[in-house]
Amino acid sequence: MPSIHVPIPSADASRKPQRLKALLAAAVLSCGAFAAHAQQAQQAQQTQGWPNAPIRMVIPFPPGGGTDILSRLVSIKLAESNKWTIVAENRPGAGGTIGIAEAAKSAPNGYTMVMGQKDNMAVAPWLYKSLSYDPTKDLTAVAHVAYTPVVIVTSANSKFKTLADVVNAARSAPGTIPYGSPGNGTTIHLAGEALNNAAGIKLVHVPYKGSSAAMTDVMGGTLDLALSSVPSALSQIRSGKLRALAVTSSARSTSLPDVPTVAESGYKGFDVSTWYGVFMPAGAPKDVVVRLNKEVNRLLETPEMKKAIHAQGAEPQAMTPEKFSSLLQNDYRSMRDIVKQAGVTIE
Repeated sequence: MPSIHVPIPSADASRKPQRLKALLAAAVLSCGAFAAHAQQAQQAQQTQGWPNAPIRMVIPFPPGGGTDILSRLVSIKLAESNKWTIVAENRPGAGGTIGIAEAAKSAPNGYTMVMGQKDNMAVAPWLYKSLSYDPTKDLTAVAHVAYTPVVIVTSANSKFKTLADVVNAARSAPGTIPYGSPGNGTTIHLAGEALNNAAGIKLVHVPYKGSSAAMTDVMGGTLDLALSSVPSALSQIRSGKLRALAVTSSARSTSLPDVPTVAESGYKGFDVSTWYGVFMPAGAPKDVVVRLNKEVNRLLETPEMKKAIHAQGAEPQAMTPEKFSSLLQNDYRSMRDIVKQAGVTIE
């Protein structure tokens, strides 16, 4: 029988498919790197001489409120100090989510920014069943501007002199002490729920359409307590019509230095504040983000800006884009748990 010779592949030949795969993978990576480099080069070219057109500042709340005042303050000062043209546009509705969504969908060319806050960036995603943006993916954190604690107030004639008085009364008669907030699912409402959890009590939430109505009822004696941003309650506290029992931030408010924190009142680590910061659409040019961050941080160090922000009951606080992004990510996760515990949803 004739012999049959079956050639045995050499080790080198058997490695050819692997080599081909490696070469293909390297080519793909090279193309990806080239595309990324080309995109960066194109962005850099597009932003040379930035800004060479008006910059839009989207304000996701109506004129006259705290977010509007702070947004216009930042816009005016940035424009004055850099000779830029910044056009402020109010786009209110749905707790600020309409304006945020509009900014998120804008072209990431460095000419749209929005003043976001904790409510619409870290809380809203867990409240609304259908939200058209993901704050952690569709927006770029540019510059943290300020934070403001929530203040717990009662009537000047109330029997409650301290936060401990409220807690003791709530423990004696669970579910009988109401507190008002500016709305269901706001950071201010959730600060009340966080207090319930920390103290093991059950204050009853009463949602209002804004802080003013809730504080009017407190001053009139028809509501025991209200939780509010410091700016909204400050004038009534200073006039003696409201008594501030505690603030919810980790440190005392500069505007209310004599008012203790909830943490000081016996609940170590308690910290529920709202914050304000500048965002741009995801993919905004990095050099623009860095430039804007630098300019906003420089403004926050000026005595004039500090005074103006303190006048609004807020605390100026500068951050790098990376630190601000980390703050957003952390609050995004933590507020999910608080919202879940509170059982709050908005259609």
